[in-house]
Amino acid sequence: MAELTTIARPYAEAVFGLADRAGTLALWSGVLDRLAVAAADPALVPLIGNPRVSDAQRVELFMSVAGSDSAEVRQFVAMLAENGRLQTLPQVREVYELLKNEREGTIEADIATAFPLSGDDLAIVVAGLEKRFSRKVQPHVHVDESLIGGVRIAVGDEVIESSVRGRLAAMRSSLATGS
Repeated sequence: MAELTTIARPYAEAVFGLADRAGTLALWSGVLDRLAVAAADPALVPLIGNPRVSDAQRVELFMSVAGSDSAEVRQFVAMLAENGRLQTLPQVREVYELLKNEREGTIEADIATAFPLSGDDLAIVVAGLEKRFSRKVQPHVHVDESLIGGVRIAVGDEVIESSVRGRLAAMRSSLATGS
């Protein structure tokens, strides 16, 4: 995975530079989302490396899901296809989003909850995160019933664990070590 990210970084930086100069960061974000999903689709993965599928066919296939018919997107997809790098699209998207978030002064927060959050509850959580990290927060919320109760928040490599499952695991560890 780290190797693919290393390979993907120059492509992501090039697209980010193009999008930043053109003021199309959000447009490229959507395009890269769709391309990354396609590149990771189990039905399409075998076509990426299939020698019987031409680069032109791969480009047309990916352009059909790109959601854009711009010359820049076509040129980008063609370059990836010609260099045998279409499989790096999920990592290109990931690096691009990091660069975009840094430019916009935002961070992404993965918020797992045991139960759906109301709009007011989510606003309170987001406000707390924005205060803690001094940046605008883009929340990605999903329900994980295995948490039993509470929330688990991941922001970058920092995890804030306040779920019942997390507390039980900490208690179990504490009792096992005799602390």
